[in-house]
Amino acid sequence: MGAVVGLGVGIGLLLVWLALVSPRQVRIVPTGPGRLTRLLGRAGLSGTSPRGVLLVCAAAAVVVGLAIQLISRTAPVAVAFAAMSGYLPVAVLRGRARRRQRELAEVWPEAVDNLASAVRAGMSLPEALGQLGVRGPEPLRDPFLLFAADYQVTGRFGESLDRLKERLSDPVGDRVVEGLRVAREVGGGELGRLLRSLSGYLREDARTRSELESRQAWTVNGARLAVAAPWLCC
Repeated sequence: MGAVVGLGVGIGLLLVWLALVSPRQVRIVPTGPGRLTRLLGRAGLSGTSPRGVLLVCAAAAVVVGLAIQLISRTAPVAVAFAAMSGYLPVAVLRGRARRRQRELAEVWPEAVDNLASAVRAGMSLPEALGQLGVRGPEPLRDPFLLFAADYQVTGRFGESLDRLKERLSDPVGDRVVEGLRVAREVGGGELGRLLRSLSGYLREDARTRSELESRQAWTVNGARLAVAAPWLCC
């Protein structure tokens, strides 16, 4: 009995000593935007609060769930419809984000061509970017207008590009912004060449993406037709 007590006291003292001697582990709290915030940015709704979206989801789930419960008086059915209704706003946001990304992917080559033309005309890169807010493709005008105002106030090109990147929330836009950052650092006679190369790369990427999406649509539609064919024949 004494050996057991001594062993327990020894283990307790060892644990206390380890707690005092061992370095404390600092818990890293992520400070970046959440998934819903990024989804709102990709959908072009950066001004919308994620809390508002969650409230809409909760309200839709409650209203539809109560309505189905009153009609069917079956709790599992009401819960299923409530879950689908609660997810519906998020599904709408994802669809909007996909459409916006496809739309931006189509206009980015034109925007880069406008940049290259403005640079050849003697404008600096920040001035050419600001002109996209006036003469660029319609879907990109608002972010570049905000970039022009931001650069006019701060005069810091890199930080203005970072904020432009956040406003765009677009994978192709991220590549364009980083390409512009490199082009700004290179400058000189290489700037126009870099912009033309970037435009050609974006056009090729958009063409490849379109072909892949078309093949995927054919495959999915073929699979759906194969599944539905036996039922249609009956």
